[in-house]
This record gives sequence, structure tokens and C-alpha cells, in this order.
Amino acid sequence: MELPAVSLKAIILVHWLLTVWGSMNYLFPASYAWGNFSILAVGIWAVVQRDSLDAIMMFLTGLLLTVLTDIIHVSVFYPSNDYLTDVKRFSIGMAIFSLLLTPASCYFVYQMYRERGGEYTFNIDLESSSDSSFAHYGLIRAGQDRSTYEPIDQQDASPQWPDPSKAAPHPY
Repeated sequence: MELPAVSLKAIILVHWLLTVWGSMNYLFPASYAWGNFSILAVGIWAVVQRDSLDAIMMFLTGLLLTVLTDIIHVSVFYPSNDYLTDVKRFSIGMAIFSLLLTPASCYFVYQMYRERGGEYTFNIDLESSSDSSFAHYGLIRAGQDRSTYEPIDQQDASPQWPDPSKAAPHPY
């Protein structure tokens, strides 16, 4: 069973609405709103530049980071029962709902990244840890897999200059 295609605009709209509702009661510090709205701005960049792999990858990375920051915000700034009003419950509920919805959004954004031609591989290279390239490249490499790279500029290229053995026709 294949999951339905979800629009990037719909993901941004839903997270924007949940972030607005989550930050409407001044329960969380300004960093909650700034963090979520700045990631949504990167999402708008990904909508505008449909062919950009960097935009969609940065949006995906930002969504993954907001999972961590939202967990910290909700756990640190959750008020005690004495100070919970209905509006604060609603605000916290929307922040928690946004947090629970973010992994599904990350999955859909990753599918969009793959549709745009992105191939993200994660390699742990244990063999290079003993040689001198460890200091330069590191132990963990993440990025596009370039093992099947084929240069396109060296395909039976025609010469840049005309062949001197062939005489050019006289112009008049």
C-alpha cells in the first residue's frame, strides 16, 4: 500500500498553523517561535525553488532539529497543574501535536527530496580510521553517493578546431 502524495505547501501550512497556536499564549520563550518559523521560511524557499536539492535538504534537516528543540521546550516549560488554564492547555496541546506530526512530515519531505533527484547515503568508514585520511575526512561521511559518477564532458567530443587535413570550401 502506497502512501498518498502530500504537498510541501500543505506541510508548511499545517506546521505554521500549529506553531501559531502553540506560541499564542506566551507559554514558551521566543526561541520556540523563532526556531519553528525560521524552519518554515526555509520550507517556503524549498517551495519556490522546486529543483533545489539544498533547499529541501535544509528543510528536512531543520524539521529534524525542531523535533529536538520542541521536546526541550515542552519538557522544560510545561507548567504545573496550578497554572494550567484552558488556553495554556490548548497551546501546549498544539505544540505537542506539531511535535508528533513532525516525523511524518520528515518522511514526506524525504520522499520529495528523493523525487527531486537527491540520494543521501550515510557511510561509516571504519577502514580509514587508522590511516592519515581520518584527520582530513573523518570517520563518518554523509552525502551523495558518487561511486557511479560518469563524467559527461568526455563523450566522443568533437574537436574544437577544424581538421587541417580537410580544406574549407572557398566562400565565393
